[in-house]
Amino acid sequence: MMTKAMEQTLVLMKPDCLKNSLTGYVLTKLSEYHAGLIYAGAKVVSITDMLASEHYAEHREKHFFPWLLKYVSGQVHFAQEPQKQRLLAFVFQGPGAVAAVREIAGPTNPTKARLEKPGSVRSLGTVIVVTDDNGKVIDEQSENLIHASANTEEAEREIKLWFTPQEIPARLRAYETAQADALCYYKSGRALAAYEDGAVCLFAPGDLVWASDLKIAKQYLAGEDAEDTLELVAAKYLLNTAE
Repeated sequence: MMTKAMEQTLVLMKPDCLKNSLTGYVLTKLSEYHAGLIYAGAKVVSITDMLASEHYAEHREKHFFPWLLKYVSGQVHFAQEPQKQRLLAFVFQGPGAVAAVREIAGPTNPTKARLEKPGSVRSLGTVIVVTDDNGKVIDEQSENLIHASANTEEAEREIKLWFTPQEIPARLRAYETAQADALCYYKSGRALAAYEDGAVCLFAPGDLVWASDLKIAKQYLAGEDAEDTLELVAAKYLLNTAE
């Protein structure tokens, strides 16, 4: 069961953070010395549209959603350098981890961060004004360097979306795990109990998985109403596969 000392949060260093060489600065701000938090997981990610779409699911119907996917996947900042289209994903752990990271990150909008929380990570970000053909301001796009989970519930969903249990040391796992007792493949939005050409194996009997992922997958395999999307389960297994 989650305890205060085991509280975890997800941090993503977005492509603009990498392009502006701010990773070292951010890691220093989030270090155990400054934030009282320890690393529980870390990896380099070449993000897929599936994962980006699940991560930003709450914005799926908004007009800026397509741009958001391109931004977080690195297509905005490294359009001509696909090998650089990646980000860094971290799990930080410790007492009050969510609030601690949010305080260091600052307000979501960089302009607001500079006014209200100068010195925060996002105060170093950029707001791009979007105009129409007549020069009228019609929108703005925030490049705010990092993502930080908003609350403990969101942190759990996001960590399970980005990381498998094996990518977090056993003593640092904050969420319930289970051993898979059946095969589960993914193909074109479907869960399969047997292999089909082009399918990806999500897990096999004996594999350690998040208990909630196993439950969702079994619901899809049985044709039942599921608690969440199958892509929430599958996305992490398809990372770093694109050439």
